[in-house]
Amino acid sequence: MPRRRLPPIIAALALGAFAMTAASHAQDRAAERTVSVSATGSVIAEPDIAHVSTGVLTEGATAREALDRNTTAMRALIDGLKALGIDAKDIQTTHIGVEPRYQQSKDGRTPTINGYRVHNQVRIVQRVIGKLGETLDKAVTLGANQINGVQFEVSQAETLKDEARRRAMANALRRAQLYATAAGGQVDRVLAISETPIGQGGPRPMVAARMAMAESVPVEAGTQSLDVTIHVIWSLK
Repeated sequence: MPRRRLPPIIAALALGAFAMTAASHAQDRAAERTVSVSATGSVIAEPDIAHVSTGVLTEGATAREALDRNTTAMRALIDGLKALGIDAKDIQTTHIGVEPRYQQSKDGRTPTINGYRVHNQVRIVQRVIGKLGETLDKAVTLGANQINGVQFEVSQAETLKDEARRRAMANALRRAQLYATAAGGQVDRVLAISETPIGQGGPRPMVAARMAMAESVPVEAGTQSLDVTIHVIWSLK
């Protein structure tokens, strides 16, 4: 049985009513009062891992000579670190470079090559903070003549930041309630929550270590602030 078509005037009226209803709902949503708050939560944690950048710089009359010296020195350094208890997976080569060494001419002529330098750098992960000073001292004793920095890390940072998240949410709610009351309303339901990715307060570099000591290098790991910033939108009633 064929469907009956509405007369044009009735169809137009129905379409107009639907459009007015949709517009009314859109206006209701647009007119909904909200409060948007950003807040941060923090926890303080003690680092339990250290990353050390160290290595050997050697020189020689030829690139081959400088490389051979460096290879011998780096092998002794890496083997010694492993014997100290550093796992092989925690020693990673980060840089190897060979470059000419120039001699400047006093009469303004073009500098000439009078030798070569070889750099070999490794990154060490020390998972026992209490042994970091011993590791630095041992590295120098084994032949390392470059220590380019130490950075500290909190291994369970993501888990610990869950408490910072709870604190951030509590701070956001407290501030939202303050604003809502001041505006003559009340906080109702949460419409949206987002988190801003941020670091751990930045790694804590160690001041350059002295290159020779009779005892283990003194090292202080300090603490790190683990911060979380969130953005929350509530509706108001």
